[in-house]
Amino acid sequence: MSAEMCDRGAGYLEFWNEYHLSTLTTVRPNGRPHVVPVGVTVDFEAGIARVITGKSSKKVANILGALPGQARVSVCQVEGGRWATLEGVAEVRTHPDVVADAVARYGARYGRTPTPNPERVVIEITIDRAMGRADVPRPQAAVT
Repeated sequence: MSAEMCDRGAGYLEFWNEYHLSTLTTVRPNGRPHVVPVGVTVDFEAGIARVITGKSSKKVANILGALPGQARVSVCQVEGGRWATLEGVAEVRTHPDVVADAVARYGARYGRTPTPNPERVVIEITIDRAMGRADVPRPQAAVT
């Protein structure tokens, strides 16, 4: 997977390191999409995206409700004409070391460390598809 992301160019990789909120799409048991805003971090070398959240969230329930290895999800971010979507299979991770690592990655990307939460888990997405266009110019602020 990392080769596919790298083939999208340095702008694509950088876009996933800039401060942007994203959306996570999971699938409800009835097949309907569930889309929520999230912070996401991407480990390009490992081909993994991570979202930290509470263990009682609907997104976690949707992932746990899927058959093992079949919880298809996507994360997406957009800014002006730049956009990027990563798709893959999600798993919920609860090990304290995995959660701590994901929190540290979140802090590095978003410039703040979330308050401790004993209910926190990690949605770990093994990426198998990368789409998007991050090579267009960044939007400029309006001049008045």
